[in-house]
Amino acid sequence: MKRIILTGGGTAGHVTPNIAMIPRLQELGYDVVYIGSYDGIEKKLIEDIGIPYYGISSGKLRRYFDLKNFTDPFRVQKGYHEAIKLIQELKPSVVFSKGGFVCVPVVAAAGKAGIPVLIHESDMSPGLANKLCIRFARKICCNFPETVSSLPKDKAVLTGTPIRRELLKGDAQSGRQLCGFSDDKPVLLVMGGSQGSAAVNACIREALPELLCDFQVVHLCGKGKLDEELNGTEGYRQFEYIQDELPDLFAMADLVVSRAGANAICELLALAKPNLLIPLSAQASRGDQILNARSFEKQGYSCVLEEEEITSALLVQQIRQLYEERKRYTAQMLQGPHFDSIEAIVSLIEACCVNTD
Repeated sequence: MKRIILTGGGTAGHVTPNIAMIPRLQELGYDVVYIGSYDGIEKKLIEDIGIPYYGISSGKLRRYFDLKNFTDPFRVQKGYHEAIKLIQELKPSVVFSKGGFVCVPVVAAAGKAGIPVLIHESDMSPGLANKLCIRFARKICCNFPETVSSLPKDKAVLTGTPIRRELLKGDAQSGRQLCGFSDDKPVLLVMGGSQGSAAVNACIREALPELLCDFQVVHLCGKGKLDEELNGTEGYRQFEYIQDELPDLFAMADLVVSRAGANAICELLALAKPNLLIPLSAQASRGDQILNARSFEKQGYSCVLEEEEITSALLVQQIRQLYEERKRYTAQMLQGPHFDSIEAIVSLIEACCVNTD
């Protein structure tokens, strides 16, 4: 039996593309196992779908001063030795990494053992973890054409990002029933990423009186970020996190306000949902979401509002303008290039296994 180790974690965006590929891998006879951190978000997401999960020690490699910079290298080294032991026990045919710092020791251990490795980079510019993994990789799957040109030509392949097929099968009426919404107003879906966004949450809630004049609002605000005082507000429903019912919320939504994580925006593109992107600021990140958002804006798929300039009045204005122009955005997304990313990546995985046999 062919065995594949999937790895990646730290945020849901480093896990959900792996989850999207699992049914197809199983159809092709792969025994799928997962290596992640001891207690990261990936552990629950993977265990919930019944995939064997192995935790290793993980540390973050930072480019800025932090006291943890003195201890995390030891965690990474420990994770590397744990990954070597797991690879010796599991004897995989191939390793596929979606990124996040937990993948570094796994990919390095696989490289040392001579196991073929493929990595996936969702963002326009590779993150530090993937930069460290590139030398071990047979192929690097990319999401943006701009990324391919900045990577080794013999490794980079434009594949797009795997999208969970169930996202395309949502039922709008089920979404309305879940939220208690009517059919007489359009629906705005607000997504702040798997961790939630304090800035987006605060601005949306400040703008609610104006927004509720024109829209019904379903708000995915992140764990621990509910505002109990707003429970019972007519036309507004908030959730910390939604998993199984997310396809129904997408099907119901007329517009989406979202962070600009690569997986999130690729889902919006696949669903052709008119969207306003509020990328994570460069002060709080390496600026990858800003690059992602500007690329989608340039292609006519999204409008963009920088976090630093956001106000409730400007947010309402942008959302209303987006709704007026929604058909143009939808048409542009439907005309854009679309990848069968799952098949593209699985074919690369299969080729690695054949070349290894």
